[in-house]
Amino acid sequence: MTLGKMGLTKQYLSYVPDASFNIIASGRANISFVTVNGIDGRYVMVAAAEKVIVWNMRLGEKVAEFKRDKQEVTYLRASPDQKHLAVGYADGVIELFDFASKESVCSFAAHRSAVSAINFDLLGLKLISGGLDNDLVLSDVVAHEGKCRLAGHTAPITQACFMQRYQDVVVSSSKDTQIKFWNLETQCCFKTIVDHRTEVWGIALMRNDDFLVCGTADTQLSVYRIAPCTEEQPAQPIIDGSTVVEESTVSPFRCTAVGSIQRAGHGRTINLVADVNGQVLGCHGTDKKIELFYFCTMEEAMKKLTKRMKKLDTKSANGKETTANPDARQLALTDEIKRLPSIPTSEKVKSFDLLLGSRNELRVCCTFLKNFVQLFALDVSKKQAEPVTLHTITKQGHASEVRSVSFSSDSLAIASGSAESLKLWSRSTQAVLRTIPTDGGYVVSTCFVPGDRHVLVGLKTGQLLIVDIVAAEVIERIEAHEKELWSIVLTPDKHGCVTGGGDTTVKFWSFELIASPKPEQNEAKVLSLLHKNTLKLEETVLCVRLSQNGKYIAVALLDTTVKIFFLDSLKFYLSLYGHKLPVLTMDISYDSNIIVTGSADRTIKIWGMDFGDCHRSLLAHDNSVTSLQFVPKTHLFFSCGRDGKVKQWDADIFQKIITLPGHLGEAYNLAVSPNGRYVVSCGSDRTLRLFERTDEPLVLQDVQEEEREEMENATLATGEDSTVPGLPGLRLASKKTIGAEKGAENILECLEVSKQYEAEGSKGPLPPLMFAFSATDTQEFLLSVLGRIRASDLEESLLLLPFSAVCELLERIPKLTTSRRDQTELICKVVLFLFRVHQKPIVNNQVLLPVIQQIISTLQGAIGELRDMVGTNLYASQMLQREVEANQGCALFRDATKHRQQRERRRRKREAAKRTFVQITK
Repeated sequence: MTLGKMGLTKQYLSYVPDASFNIIASGRANISFVTVNGIDGRYVMVAAAEKVIVWNMRLGEKVAEFKRDKQEVTYLRASPDQKHLAVGYADGVIELFDFASKESVCSFAAHRSAVSAINFDLLGLKLISGGLDNDLVLSDVVAHEGKCRLAGHTAPITQACFMQRYQDVVVSSSKDTQIKFWNLETQCCFKTIVDHRTEVWGIALMRNDDFLVCGTADTQLSVYRIAPCTEEQPAQPIIDGSTVVEESTVSPFRCTAVGSIQRAGHGRTINLVADVNGQVLGCHGTDKKIELFYFCTMEEAMKKLTKRMKKLDTKSANGKETTANPDARQLALTDEIKRLPSIPTSEKVKSFDLLLGSRNELRVCCTFLKNFVQLFALDVSKKQAEPVTLHTITKQGHASEVRSVSFSSDSLAIASGSAESLKLWSRSTQAVLRTIPTDGGYVVSTCFVPGDRHVLVGLKTGQLLIVDIVAAEVIERIEAHEKELWSIVLTPDKHGCVTGGGDTTVKFWSFELIASPKPEQNEAKVLSLLHKNTLKLEETVLCVRLSQNGKYIAVALLDTTVKIFFLDSLKFYLSLYGHKLPVLTMDISYDSNIIVTGSADRTIKIWGMDFGDCHRSLLAHDNSVTSLQFVPKTHLFFSCGRDGKVKQWDADIFQKIITLPGHLGEAYNLAVSPNGRYVVSCGSDRTLRLFERTDEPLVLQDVQEEEREEMENATLATGEDSTVPGLPGLRLASKKTIGAEKGAENILECLEVSKQYEAEGSKGPLPPLMFAFSATDTQEFLLSVLGRIRASDLEESLLLLPFSAVCELLERIPKLTTSRRDQTELICKVVLFLFRVHQKPIVNNQVLLPVIQQIISTLQGAIGELRDMVGTNLYASQMLQREVEANQGCALFRDATKHRQQRERRRRKREAAKRTFVQITK
């Protein structure tokens, strides 16, 4: 909205994102159980476009939201202690959130494309991630930095996980049909399974790393037994048919193929998920079924073997078995794996997660393509147990993409229509007020009737529905058009409406009250439409608009033209032609002076209503313009397109005002509230996005400058690759970002300013840059600059420094170490990385020899002091604790100790009372 003019600068009020709703769970990312307030099995976390939502399945309510920038979530994983949440995004960044504060703890710029797998180690201190860039990246959660990059796969990573029994070993699978075992200490692959002929879509380590299960493109799950290499059985290359891997002398274990599990489902394995303890395995294919398997403990397996051997002995004694098979008396895969009852689902599963409770209850949460989440329970202690649906979250969003949105006249309600229903939302709380099924009708247009009690709904079949939103029912179905009903608009006097459809007609309707067709409501009056007139045209009608003065009707046709007729006589007035592709949307200003048209040719044209002259043609979007609408009482309008962006324009000066953060995909429709304060849009990412006007003034020149800076920051000035002369194989665990480039610039500026300031004798006023960093001397200035660089960007920033700046930086290290002992860790990190990367030039530089010797002596002394201080504090604290406990007769940290002991008791009880599962069901 225009505030006025100050000189030649025109000011506007800015619109900001207020909320996004309608989406329950995205189909691209996985779902996971999460512990909230010590409660397991009730809360699940799912991806919702660029957000992560934690749902309370019992109440169907949002518990928490985690949000980053406009990037789609592709993978998520909670830490073992349930205190942190790692979220992978489509741009390759992994964000680590704190559950309690909902804030980001750190960010790892790990991959060059989308993250496809994330897993924590047993203690939650390390993080392994895989991406579509074929690489694995190991990150340190405590130090907030990447440790190493593992390259060897030639196709996108599908899964990666730590082994629990073997320290620092990671297993990964990829679409290159290979499964690799990595040693994190040597950063090398020491074993590869190459027996698969199709993509490996998932792997799972079961029963404390006793088994490795792989899911591929066929209907079988391959099972491998992992056994430690002993001195009596040294690891040797085995070419037997049962072993499909080439054993190595550096491998701490042997991996042998022991068989396969035949799935009952069809198609490839899409997801392979194991519970936390590795006891239950779940998988699903392309059909509507989740299959479950239980891996028995050794005691249970031996019982089954003993029982089977007794049967064999009985058969042999009776003479029924003449030839004894020696393999039949050994532990078989059928003794160690049981099939549990499958869980049938109503739709195709996108992802799922398992949780095995202490009372033998298995809980399974699933996400589906149709935007809903379901929670199942299976009591595995009972024979012939049937899965039970506990809770379903489905009413909080449309099952399909929303194609049409509209505001009520009081701007308090929003109507949205999709392929199966019409929903009414509260604008203030974003809660669903009503859901009205359209009985299979695909909604393409909506419009509130004056009074806001009814909504007119246009379907793809050409039907016009009159919906009573108070009773939440369709009160009348009118066969308005023979094909799609693309447009509904109210007449200026609010006494009727006009519809345009794909059958080349524009029809005029008037509102009237008739007796209710229901026998029990004979005296009640209900709304109906009376057909008044029809305008027949030559081409398909795509959009209809009426001028507010009641003089004209504009009709957009498939032949790329817009024809304007007199509303009273329906005589031809003007034809607007100039678009290269059909006009999909248009609107007329409140004063009936301007008409704006948006086309599939990506342009928006502004026309005068008096003579039909084109005032300006704007290249508005990167794809088709799908919707536009004027802000009431102004010449400002909003537009959205298939590029997903929502933009605001000024039709008087023909300029874009601002680009709002739009959809992750295509934007289909938008609506501006009658009071002009809100804008809502819908798109292919299944979200409804609400924008609100603020009181903050917005200057056009400032916005344009910000957009220019954003475009410049989108491309790295130094290129994407991190290359160092002499180190062609250098592969850092991070990727170059804008933050890394800015960090390198700040270091160079710091060195230059410090050099000038010291050349002047360190006297006089502080340089402005030092003053901005609140530094009093050059040492503190350098530490402030290094400390403000994000930990994950520090190595990339140091890598960008020229060697002359590296030498200058190293010369300052000894004095810096002596003056600031509290920053020893940061200084060590910088020095070690520079030595590792620039080893050869530093060794060949004789001038740096005394500097290096001084660095070694000062850093060794600083590290020794730090180690002594930590040791002194640790043992002094333990001594004080013993003295306090002896004097006062009470245990310190009693609550924490008691809680830990209870947790340990529960864990031991769970391990002791191993679960008994049902037999295999066919």
